[in-house]
Amino acid sequence: MRAIHPAAADRVAPIGAKLRGARTAQGMSLAQVATTTGLSKGFLSRVERDETSPSVSTLVQLCQVLSLPMGTLFAEPEVQRVTWDEAPRVNLGGVHVDDRLLSPRSEQRVQLLRSELAADAHGGRELYTINCDVEVVHVVSGRMSVRFADRTIALSPGDALTFPGREPHTWNVEGASPAVVLWVIVPAPWSGSA
Repeated sequence: MRAIHPAAADRVAPIGAKLRGARTAQGMSLAQVATTTGLSKGFLSRVERDETSPSVSTLVQLCQVLSLPMGTLFAEPEVQRVTWDEAPRVNLGGVHVDDRLLSPRSEQRVQLLRSELAADAHGGRELYTINCDVEVVHVVSGRMSVRFADRTIALSPGDALTFPGREPHTWNVEGASPAVVLWVIVPAPWSGSA
């Protein structure tokens, strides 16, 4: 029996954006990479735009200069979609709130929650903390206020508030209308509960 060899893909792996991302993350200019590698800026620019493919030895050299493991250039990024209908409800302790976890339960670096708040919703009368480094609340619609030990900050549609996660706080919907807010919590403090 003869072996059947797989056919080459029609599409070349787009590595340019990953190379550019590694370069810019390190604050390196094209000129610096060109000087270090002995390659021209024009060639490097074409590689970053996926207009040309470098040889294996050139690719190894670029990865060494950028401290980038070569395999990461060809690895598929882990992309996970969570639809509103599939987003699990979580209980953060608020009153008259529908909280949904929009980031995957397995994601530990960050959590994204969408809260639909009734007109009389609040985070509780007592101040509370979340075991995380940073919290961000973004008001999509409606109005709310966030109360800390020493002040209260009013938020309108489009406003965002960033504060330390371990800072004691609570919140209230303001006015007679419901609100929708997004919470970003870094890192994820829990995996959510149904």
